[in-house]
Parts: sequence; C-alpha cells; structure tokens
Amino acid sequence: MPAIEMEHREVVVIGAGPSGAIAAALLKRNGHDVLIVERQHFPRFSIGESLLSHCLDFVEEAGMLDAVNAAGFQLKNGAAFAWGEHYSAFDFGQTFSNGKPTTFQVQRADFDKLLADQAALQGVEIRYGEEIVSVDFDLPQPQLRARREDGSEYLIEARFVLDASGYGRVLPRLLDLEAPSNFPVRQAVFTHIEDRIEHSSFEREKILITTHPQQRDIWFWTIPFSNGRCSLGVVAAAEHFAGRTEDLDACLKGFVAETPSLQAVLENAVWDTPARTIGGYSANVKTLHGPGFALLGNAAEFLDPVFSSGVTIAMRSASMAAGLLHRQLQGESVDWQTQFAEPLKHGVDTFRCYVEGWYAGTFQDVIFHPGSSPEIRAMISAILAGYAWDERNPFVSEPRRRLRMLSEICASTPT
Repeated sequence: MPAIEMEHREVVVIGAGPSGAIAAALLKRNGHDVLIVERQHFPRFSIGESLLSHCLDFVEEAGMLDAVNAAGFQLKNGAAFAWGEHYSAFDFGQTFSNGKPTTFQVQRADFDKLLADQAALQGVEIRYGEEIVSVDFDLPQPQLRARREDGSEYLIEARFVLDASGYGRVLPRLLDLEAPSNFPVRQAVFTHIEDRIEHSSFEREKILITTHPQQRDIWFWTIPFSNGRCSLGVVAAAEHFAGRTEDLDACLKGFVAETPSLQAVLENAVWDTPARTIGGYSANVKTLHGPGFALLGNAAEFLDPVFSSGVTIAMRSASMAAGLLHRQLQGESVDWQTQFAEPLKHGVDTFRCYVEGWYAGTFQDVIFHPGSSPEIRAMISAILAGYAWDERNPFVSEPRRRLRMLSEICASTPT
C-alpha cells in the first residue's frame, strides 16, 4: 500500500469564512505561508448578515476595505428596535467609542466569497471541497489528515493550526473540546423575501429588531439588502414552537401575523424562498487554545444572533490570533491564555450580559425607555456597534452592575 502523501506548511487555517479569510490575510501580509482548507464551495449560504461597525476595522486591517466598499452592499448606520407602539433607534455615528459610523448589511454568500477572494489575491492558498477528518497534536508538530472530494486523503504537517470552521467546529469535535452552553435551547426560522417595504417608519439603513407583543423573549430580525430583498427571521425558545405547524413558511408567517407592527412593515412582501431553520446553535468550548492550535469565532463560542455579534467576535478573534501567532512564529514567547483567550473573553462576556438582559427583559426596558440621556444612549450604541472591548465605556467595564442599575431606574420611572 503506497505511503500517504505529506506536505509541510507553516500555518493551516480550517475554514474560509470571515475569520479564516481575515486571519489568513493578516498572516500572509506579515510574510507567513498560509493554507486555508474549506469543506464547502463558495459562494454558499450563511446567516449573520448584519455587520457591526467594528467588523470594518478588521476588514480594513486585512487590506480588504476598498473591495467591500465597492461591492454595492446595503449601507447600515445603526439599529432600530420595535415593540408594540414603542420604537427606539440607535445611530452608529453617535457612539461613545467613536468607531466607524457606518457598516453594511450583506448577503453572506457574496460577502464571504469577496473576503476569501481578497485573501487569495494577497497570496493565500485556499483549497475548496476538502475537509479535515482527523488531527494529531501529540506529535512534535501538528498533523492534519485532509480528505478531497474524490475520497483521496493526504497529511499536512503545520507549525500551527487556526480553526475558523464556524458551526462546523472541527477541532472542538475532533479534540473533544465541546462544552455545554449556559443559554436555553432556542430555534430560528428564517428566509429571504422580496420585501417591497414602503412603510414610513422603516429605515433600510438599519437592522430592525422587533419584539413579539406578548412574549418578550420572542423576537424577529429584518435585515434589508441593497437589491430590494431582505432577510427575515424569528428566534424563540423551543417551547414557543410547540403546537405550531411543521411547515416552516407557515410557521414564520404565523409568528409575523401575531406581531402587528412587523406585519404592517411586510404587508407587500413576496415570500418567494423556502424558509430554513437552525436550533441549539449556542455553543461553548473547554479552552480556546492548546499546543499548536487556537479557535476563532463560532468554532470557539456562539452566543445568540440578537445583536449580530457573531461576525464581530469572529473577526476580532482572527485579528488577535494572527497578531499573536506572528510574534510566536518570529520566535517570541507568547501566552495564549493571557494575550488571547482572556482579553477575547472580556468582550464576549460583555455581549453575553446584554444578550441575557435582552431575554430577561431588563435590557429591553433600557432600550425602549424614552428618558435615557444622550450620553447613556451613546454608550449603549457603542456596544450595539460592536465595541464591546472598549473598557473606557462604563457599560463595558462593568456591564452587569451598570445594566442592573439602569434597568432599575427605567422600571421605576414612567414610560
């Protein structure tokens, strides 16, 4: 039996999504040999379509901002929230962190392919249609077994591996790193529609988050694209789907029908795409790194889609890991726990606080309260824009205490 072929690479990145493309490009720009192994072929569908402003900081760092700006994506300048007669909008041009004032709402098939193509233009090799089927990190250097679409396999020896496989969670599965999430099991049902929105209160430059009028832990996303279409989804705990039809299109339409403000916005919509569903998506891991590897983005942890934080966390982790790995490959001594895992976790935990507050209703009380000062709204807007690592912001440095205090004030004053 012939020996299996082996190749040697400096860095292997698993997955060509946003975190993989950003990390690979940053490493390549610093002179490293980088190979991306991607199981799927691009373009391919993905949700997570409303980018936060902080995302563009990493797109710019990776030399891809001009291409993204020129792609014709829908400009996004903030986030709007609706609940019954209540409406509250936040402008990313008015944030405590003074970050980028606008970002984009994107169909991820196009956006992810654009980033991957930009990484390839910078010299990153990407192999589509190949998957990593086993790994060995007990050897002097990590060794990966890759399988091509024709079934043939080969080995890759690398100095370091970055897992950017997203929901595929390749290394967490192969290395038994999965850990239970502390979030309840929730399900999303979603589709793309020709929206034909003419409603006077609707702003195409903002994502619209709509809360169910009776069940405040049920919410909808409405994400407009530049081509007259939008992404529409409902998110609810598993028990809220009990007794509903298994027809996903009818299920989603049923939730919308229970929410008059959203139904009015979508009254002219053409429902022309079969709905899809994803459930039990919240995930966690035992560790973000180990000898010879680090986990990026959703491969490490995914919280919840409510504030569109997933791509931001993914890109932030890519930037941090690429910078630290560059130093390590240069011969410097680095500490992945204190220089990567812990600082990344600070921002993730900030998002976690507000996600938990959203479902508990306390953060919704703050968002919909009409009496918040411009200063406080600017601090909240900074978090909604993705700047969850800016420790100068009191709502980042002390998220739980600040949110508790503010929600108590909102609850004690009339709306």
